[in-house]
Amino acid sequence: MTAVLALAMVALLLGGCGGASSPPPEVMGRASTPPPMERLPGGAAEAPDVADRIVAVVNNDAITLGEVQETVMSFRQENRGRVTGSDEELGRQFLTRLIETRLQLQEADREKIFVDDSEVDEELAERMKRFGAKSKNEIEALIKEQGLTLEAVRKRVREAVRIAKVVRRKVTLRVSVTEEEIDRYLTDNQSKLETGLSYHARHILITPAGDSDVTWEAARIWAGVIRDELAAGADFAELARQHSRDASAKAGGDLGSLKRGELAAEIEARILALGEGEDSTPYRSSLGYHLFRLESKETLEGDALRRARQQVREILFRQKYESRHETWIKEIKQRAIVEVRM
Repeated sequence: MTAVLALAMVALLLGGCGGASSPPPEVMGRASTPPPMERLPGGAAEAPDVADRIVAVVNNDAITLGEVQETVMSFRQENRGRVTGSDEELGRQFLTRLIETRLQLQEADREKIFVDDSEVDEELAERMKRFGAKSKNEIEALIKEQGLTLEAVRKRVREAVRIAKVVRRKVTLRVSVTEEEIDRYLTDNQSKLETGLSYHARHILITPAGDSDVTWEAARIWAGVIRDELAAGADFAELARQHSRDASAKAGGDLGSLKRGELAAEIEARILALGEGEDSTPYRSSLGYHLFRLESKETLEGDALRRARQQVREILFRQKYESRHETWIKEIKQRAIVEVRM
């Protein structure tokens, strides 16, 4: 197994639970001998034995410099060549994350939320399965290669599951989205939601023979004649082949399936304002006079509407979840005594 693959698997095993979005996730599990950071915050060179120096106290729970170093080291390994910033800068970012993690674990203590061994086994098995690991022995060997112990990994996975449980109780279960909110979002964002819908149209372009008012007027009259023929039942595709100067003429004016937003907004608006099978009146642009036929269009109805409502539900839920989670974290921080020494 390559080093990169090994690191990816370890990251999956030790990563947070529940898919919460935030700054770079804390990499859990402690290395047997974490390498020292190059500099202390003040700029002085650091000796290895300062890894146990306390850099923050969360209520009565201490966070050591070694823990911060491990998260930075692991993050750099997992993101080789893509990480900017000094160890000190990253350390400060991860310290904030570590503080929030400790606060959430303390909340789990207060809520008497515990995780038994079978839940830890289940979560580990799920993570192994997602990565395609073949056996528990393979995982244990990999963990040892990375300077970790299985006990440390299980401890961090247990913590991740506890946090997921307390977040579910304090945040997720307190978030809901009503049908009225979905309706309002659909009304306010209809054009945005329709962007991915398609429509099928045909086109005839009548160009003037020159740039004089006379030639433009002749083009207008000719476009009107064609419009009258269409109204009388003439075949749009045949008239397009005979008279259109657009590139689509050989295909009977067929523009194919278009996604909303592909054509100029004013032209698209005119096409979509038509009913299926309806022809437009002549429309002048800098190229000449255009005639359009709307063959068909997708609308927010039926399956498309059901899909849109589900997407909106997920959007609104995520917005509310993130807002509630941020508020909850602020609340538990305000109740806590946090001393940062870094």
